[in-house]
Order: sequence, then structure tokens, then C-alpha cells
Amino acid sequence: MEIRTYRASSMQEAMEIIRRELGPDAAILHAREVRRSRFFGLLPGARQIEVTASCGVNVPSKLKPAKATTSLDSPGRAVSHGIPAEAEITPLRTTGGETFPPRWSREIAGKLNDLHGMLQELCQRSRLGQMAELPESLFRVFTDLIEADVPEELARELVERLRSQATGPELQDPKLLRTQLCRLLEERIKTTGPITVEPGRRRLVALIGPTGVGKTTTIAKLAAHYRLRERRNVGLITADTYRIAAVEQLRTYAEIIDLPMYVVATPREMREIVRKLEHLDIVFMDTAGRSPRDEIKLQELKALITEARADEVHLVLSAPAAAKTLQLTAEQFAGVGPTALILTKLDEASTLGHLLPLVRNSPLPLSYLTTGQNVPDDIEVAEPARFTRLLLGWDPVRRR
Repeated sequence: MEIRTYRASSMQEAMEIIRRELGPDAAILHAREVRRSRFFGLLPGARQIEVTASCGVNVPSKLKPAKATTSLDSPGRAVSHGIPAEAEITPLRTTGGETFPPRWSREIAGKLNDLHGMLQELCQRSRLGQMAELPESLFRVFTDLIEADVPEELARELVERLRSQATGPELQDPKLLRTQLCRLLEERIKTTGPITVEPGRRRLVALIGPTGVGKTTTIAKLAAHYRLRERRNVGLITADTYRIAAVEQLRTYAEIIDLPMYVVATPREMREIVRKLEHLDIVFMDTAGRSPRDEIKLQELKALITEARADEVHLVLSAPAAAKTLQLTAEQFAGVGPTALILTKLDEASTLGHLLPLVRNSPLPLSYLTTGQNVPDDIEVAEPARFTRLLLGWDPVRRR
């Protein structure tokens, strides 16, 4: 049995090709509409009909010797001759769910698809045209945002806001536009300032987040800062008994800085250790990395945090991660109860503009940024002005 597949611009054309190559007794096994893409898949192309046929299947022929014609035998009812049975009895649905009469279904659906593709192309051209019509100074701001890895839609929104708010002289002065852009971004960046220690009251700060984001190193930096620079009585707790050498890593830092450190594995142990460290000024708690998709482990983490009665819970995320991953992780960890956000490994990211949607949309304020592995130096309190310039690539990651 010989089976062949053909493509043509219409069903009639496909049937003529099949009749010519396989004969009038050929049977149509399958038919569907396909669409070729243009410009490396960026734009939709013309629709085509793909038909699979065979001359070795023992079924009544679906091809008529005569050329297909169409007539009207009653008002509003079309009768088609010479069209495959599937085409006459299988109506197609449009994207809106409406069913058209069988005779018109393929033609109407195809034309709707063509119109949809044309509309998308026109919208894209319109958006590009709007950007091309910008003053040179604003267009330069737009390209700077794109090069900083700010999402295109957000970059366009910021440029439009600049155009609507900036005065005539500002639109002609690149420096004034950059100042105005920084002001726009700073308005949407929330920060907490440093962790505050109140006299006579111990503060317990927990760090949570997925694996590999640098929680343990960040805790070491914070502990060293408060012990060596702020001269506070600091303690460490680790509940990360899953990762290989995690306990030893934190214990090494504790010995260097001369801090008490305790390992807990159960809520009961957590209660006892927290009570034992009541006399200290500040206690930092390390936790095991959790997958944002593991709901059970996240609930276990929440129970541990609740048992510790943490005053602050900082969600730690790695700056080199993709924007979509960062937002998904923040959403999944929201159930644990974070109160602030720490962004780590800024020095390992080639650009930082992809962080802008996260800090604009997340309800969590920024607390700290880490910019390297050095303890305790490569950490800084998040500030809106400084973070904005980092996002745009206008400041070096490490302070000199």
C-alpha cells in the first residue's frame, strides 16, 4: 500500500494533484490545515492544506472524475460536489468556538487565521514605528534599557512615561532624561534598610530560599558584620542537615568569628535552642534549600520558621536566574511567610535589568545585596538609588 502526503494552497488543488498522480480511485486518509512561518518563524505565513492519500486502500473513492462544482439547492444551503466526505461533514471551529456550516468552515477559518496573522504583524510594525518616532534622546534611553536586559514591554512603558512627564528641555538633554528615569524606577523599589537591633531584645532572623542561592555565605557575612563591626552578641542556628558539608561550612565561619552555633533537626530541638539563645542580641538561622515546586517541604519549612518565632524571614534569590524563575520562586515561597528579599550573586550576572519586574511586582521589600564571596565585605544594604543604577548598568557591582 502506497501512502503519500501532499500540500497545496487549497483542497481543490490538492485533489487535482492526487487525481493526477494516484488516479481517480485514490482514497483520502487525512486532511488538515497547516501554516508556514516567515522570517525565521517570527511572522505567520500563508495557510496550506495537507492531505494524506493512498491508492491501495479498499474504500470507496473520495475523488470524482468531474471537477468539483458548487450549487445552491435552497436558500442558504450549499451543496458541494466532488469534495471529500470529511470536508462536507466535519465542521471546523474558530478560535472563538463558533461552528460554521461545513462547506464554509475551512475557508472561513483559514481567512480568519490570515487576518489574525496580519493583525499581529501590523501591531508589531505599529509598536516599532512608535519607537522609531521618538526623539533621539528618548530612543537612546529605550535602547539602553533593552541592552540592560529590561523586558521590552516594560522598557516601552518607561519610555512612554518619560515622554509624558518630561518637559521640553529635559527631552533634549540626555543627562536630565537619565535622572528622570532613575527617579521613575526608584519610586517603585521598596527597601527595608539594615536589620535593626533593639537593646534588651533578642532578634531572630531566618534566611530561606531554593538550593544554591548562597544562604549560608550570606548568613556568614551578616553575622561577621554584626559581631565585628557592630559589636553585637551574635548566635547561629542551622537547620540545613540535608546538604553535604553545610553544617561544617557554617561551623567554620562560627569558629573564625567566635560565635556559638547550634544544629537543629526537629521543631522540638528548635524550641530548646531558641530558648537557650534568648540572652543574645541577634541570632541568624540558616535553613535547607527547598524546591519551589515541593509543597510538602515548603510546609515543613514554614512549620520550622513558626516554631522558631522568627522576627524577620528573608527570602534569598540568585540574581543570575531567569526572570520567570525568580518570579515563580517568589510566588511559591510566599506561603512560608517571608518579610524581605535578599538578592545574591550580582557579580555573576552579565546584566541585571531582568530583576526589575521582580522588585516592582513583589510585595517584599529589598533588604540586602551581595556582590561576591568575600566575608564580610561583599554585602550591602539595598538602597533604591544604588540598586536602580545597578539595574541599568550605570554603577559597578562592587564599590571601590
